[in-house]
Amino acid sequence: MSTSNERIQLGDLACWRIQHAGAELVVSEQGAQILSYQPAKGEPLIWLSDEAAYSAGKNVRGGVPVCWPWFGDLQRNPEAIRNAHSRPADAPAHGLVRDRDWQLIGLNTEEDGVTLSFAFDTAAEPIAEWPHAAELQLDIHLGERLKLSLTTRNLGDSELPISQALHTYLAVSDIRQVRIEGLEGCGYVDTLQDWKNVRQDGAVTFSGETDRIYLDTPPQLSIVDPIWKRHIFMRSQGSASAVVWNPWIDKAKRLSQFADDAWQGMLCIEHANVLDDSLILAPGAEYRLDVTLWAQPL
Repeated sequence: MSTSNERIQLGDLACWRIQHAGAELVVSEQGAQILSYQPAKGEPLIWLSDEAAYSAGKNVRGGVPVCWPWFGDLQRNPEAIRNAHSRPADAPAHGLVRDRDWQLIGLNTEEDGVTLSFAFDTAAEPIAEWPHAAELQLDIHLGERLKLSLTTRNLGDSELPISQALHTYLAVSDIRQVRIEGLEGCGYVDTLQDWKNVRQDGAVTFSGETDRIYLDTPPQLSIVDPIWKRHIFMRSQGSASAVVWNPWIDKAKRLSQFADDAWQGMLCIEHANVLDDSLILAPGAEYRLDVTLWAQPL
């Protein structure tokens, strides 16, 4: 199978373009963020905004940002995670590693694909407002499927509380026509209804802005896309929570790097460890969150 890899420049950002057996993956060193993933056949699996800006120190809209050591608004996280930051009221959304450069520590080509490994070490690069020693590693394997493994190692001598998510933007034909299967009967927190607890009835469909945190989720979810005639499958390990998000019409107009009509072609399913699924790592402990993506014809 033909395989190639090259370091490229997109705006200010150093990136890697990996090609294997007809599939193509682009990953930025900033944030170790997957920007795009095109399988060998069919439409892209990962959504990237047409208005994405590749600027140093700024987040890129789309792809798969890594949210760590907290997800979302720090003030909405458990107390131990809030207290780990010296100024929680001023903390940025989605953690501290999305706009920082990670180190490429491995690029290995094997018969079944290519694996890129990135690391960010807060002991080597201290963060003043978050004074904890931890190493974060993201392994990205491009083969017949796309597999992400995010590992946190507590290098300190005290407990390390974190929440996290792989903030996956998925490409869909029309959000109004797709549905998510696998969340039937799961409880969720509806952040748009004052964080009300709700239970999912049937498959998840979309008719307006959606921002939900599902809890006690199963290991596999799927998106049925009848227009593109495909199933997107997501299999996770080390996660029992997932965030489902689409900004719809009004919020799309307020988002940066986001066209007014872009809400129609994207959907976020973010496998996570949030709320009651958050983590406390003992000194020397490590924890791994895995997500595998692939598509099949309907």
